[in-house]
Amino acid sequence: MDLKKGKAPLSSVTYNRNQIDAPTENIYEAISAISKRAEQINSDIRKELIDKLEEFATYNDSLEEVFENKEQIEVSKFYERLPKPHALAVQEWIEGKIHHRNTTEGAS
Repeated sequence: MDLKKGKAPLSSVTYNRNQIDAPTENIYEAISAISKRAEQINSDIRKELIDKLEEFATYNDSLEEVFENKEQIEVSKFYERLPKPHALAVQEWIEGKIHHRNTTEGAS
């Protein structure tokens, strides 16, 4: 996932309800699909962050000394500046990058 190229806003934005529910014609289905995608994005970001922090981890058995790891701080700051997962998911939804299907339709 390339988070740098995302066009998602960094702050709160009001969206047009009709634009959000247009693909499903049901606002609740749309929000459900967006929330599931946001959870996936959050999971991916968390895994990526943990992997990068592990690269710079220094292990010390002494509890008396606390070291500042500048690389870990920079990595953390980068991830803090990224758009939130829900903003990324809404942006993907609006751009039509999230595919969904209603599994209850057609079932008798």
